[in-house]
Amino acid sequence: MTKRRVTIFGATGSIGQSTIDLIKRAPDRFEVVALTGGQNIDRLAADARALGAGLAVTADPARLDDLRAALHESGVEAAAGPAALIEAATRPADWIMSAIVGVAGLAPGLKALEQGTTLALANKESLVTAGPLLMQTAARHGARILPVDSEHSAIFQALVGEDMAAVERIVITASGGAFRDWPLERLAQASVAEASSHPNWDMGQRITIDSASMFNKALEVIETKEFFAIAPERIEVLVHPESLVHALVGFRDGALMAHVGPPDMRHAIGYALNWPERAELPVARLDLARVGQLNFRAPDPARYPALALAQQVMAQGGLAGAVFNGAKERALDCFIAGQIGFNDMTALVAGALDQIGSQSGLDDGEITLDNVARADHLARKAIDAQIARRA
Repeated sequence: MTKRRVTIFGATGSIGQSTIDLIKRAPDRFEVVALTGGQNIDRLAADARALGAGLAVTADPARLDDLRAALHESGVEAAAGPAALIEAATRPADWIMSAIVGVAGLAPGLKALEQGTTLALANKESLVTAGPLLMQTAARHGARILPVDSEHSAIFQALVGEDMAAVERIVITASGGAFRDWPLERLAQASVAEASSHPNWDMGQRITIDSASMFNKALEVIETKEFFAIAPERIEVLVHPESLVHALVGFRDGALMAHVGPPDMRHAIGYALNWPERAELPVARLDLARVGQLNFRAPDPARYPALALAQQVMAQGGLAGAVFNGAKERALDCFIAGQIGFNDMTALVAGALDQIGSQSGLDDGEITLDNVARADHLARKAIDAQIARRA
């Protein structure tokens, strides 16, 4: 059996670590070309050694000497910085995991697609900031994008063998996050620690806080529009506390196809890693008799105002997604740093969208890497300016 050549961007994060877990369980099926990470040099080096990777890259140029020392006499090449990330994406691979957090994942993902490879996309920001560019690049180079977000993997799986023209609606589910049952008046006092505790999923801090605010679901709504080319008004969100139904696809005959599985990201990762086959995965098998019931409710607009911002972004089009994402990332930075309250994040992002959306050249600007970077920069500046005015 020919081994599948694999590269993992964001190897030290939760998605990257889950991907590595699956690869380690099937060493006869995969060959690791490159791993990339950020500040966790020990983890990056240990995994590169264990997997026999050809290359390990840290995004931080200042940590190159540390990485080289950690890889001493391992035979693994060490590199650092944005240019090294791009170079890693050009190394021949059959399958590349895009799990770098934030807009920083866009450029390596695009470079990977230009090689005509399969890109497993866990980086939400790529489709949100530059969906048309990403999809056009894949089409132009004969590359394939496989979704790794649990919701979009679920949609993708529910559509196997189906005609997209027969789809009436797509429903993505949300756990509701840490504050789904809190009184609304308590949200303004919510702490970073409280927002960082997810009731169902084991994820990184930033995405866990985004789950509490529903910013992650706002991003996923935009992703759904871009990846599946479906009109915004045909995308719905339901709060589903059990996190077992990940998405549903509704067809014109009234049928709903639901994807049901445990809240374990190794399912979506494993589906993409082994596609088009289904391989045995080390995830829990659901006992629906024990589960007993599944609950759903409409999201409360007052609790989750970020969802309305997603609709605004999709209506604006152009570079609005890049503005939204940049503003969201900066507002989250400020919340984690204790500069603003939990509810302030949505208000600040809304302010940035209104301010920058009125600037010439951004509403209908061409979606390029340079323009996305400019919109991202302006969005972050807009957040800082709003906070400064409050001081």
